[in-house]
Amino acid sequence: MKCARLRRTGIATILLTAASSSFALNTATIVSSTLSPSCLEYRVVGICYWLFCTPFGCSVRTSTKVRHYIPDAVVSNYSNTGENPWLEVRAMSAPNVTAQAGGDGTTNHDNESNMAKFKNADVIGHPGGHVFGQFASTSGYACKGAGTAFMPYLLSTLDTVAWRYNVPEAVYPEALIPGMREIGARSTFNLWGTVYPRGGFLHQVDDYKAGAVVAQRAGDIVTRRGQLHVYQPLLANSQPGYWPAGALEESNALSGKWQELTPRLSNSCVVFPHSEPLTQAQQGDYAWALWRPYSCCERRGQTFFGSTDFN
Repeated sequence: MKCARLRRTGIATILLTAASSSFALNTATIVSSTLSPSCLEYRVVGICYWLFCTPFGCSVRTSTKVRHYIPDAVVSNYSNTGENPWLEVRAMSAPNVTAQAGGDGTTNHDNESNMAKFKNADVIGHPGGHVFGQFASTSGYACKGAGTAFMPYLLSTLDTVAWRYNVPEAVYPEALIPGMREIGARSTFNLWGTVYPRGGFLHQVDDYKAGAVVAQRAGDIVTRRGQLHVYQPLLANSQPGYWPAGALEESNALSGKWQELTPRLSNSCVVFPHSEPLTQAQQGDYAWALWRPYSCCERRGQTFFGSTDFN
């Protein structure tokens, strides 16, 4: 078992390294990125109990409860409208009459440190479901995620009022009160930005950090229902023996984590803020895979009695 796991890790590393040599982000690169044991984080976490009945009587059966992460979506953000770094889906977010241009606001001063940036954002279903399913199943029983491959869950070019004008989120308490819903902390001098207002504008000198904040905003929207945005919720419903991921929370790996796809392909996952190297994109375009935690157990009866989690 240990040798097999080492082989899988070696194969994943080779494929990820090979994919990272390509500058353009394409579907093949994204699919290969799912072979990440670090992001998968497969664990046996408990036992489930099922009532199994036949015409001859009933008995209680058990099954193993597992927990692992699933790459539900690719979250892209980019400065110039229509230039999603994921080439095959670029046409989904072409400029329209309400969403054009983009880029940074600047006074052209060399010493400028308060630059207004703008990023478009797209949340599209991760295309690596089949490959990931095969990879995850080698560890044991695997859960199903909420994402559908190539499904657009948020396209900021169709969410113009909220994304470009911050209506109505500019007047939300989270957007007006310092210290609420922040990525990082002022006390540690590591504040990357604020989650609210969840639009494309922010002030951040570092372009990578600006992209990360916008990605967190987009992920925050699609993992909640009833938001005043044009989007589709990226959520699954609970079922007996199945516990899907809930709302994404900043700096909380138990709600989701990020795998950088471009400008640098990473074989591990992080939360924002992080201490990993920050690779600046030449054209201001970034993409991350959003991995979300799911728990499930194999159905072994007609009625689910409950589960016991290990400490």
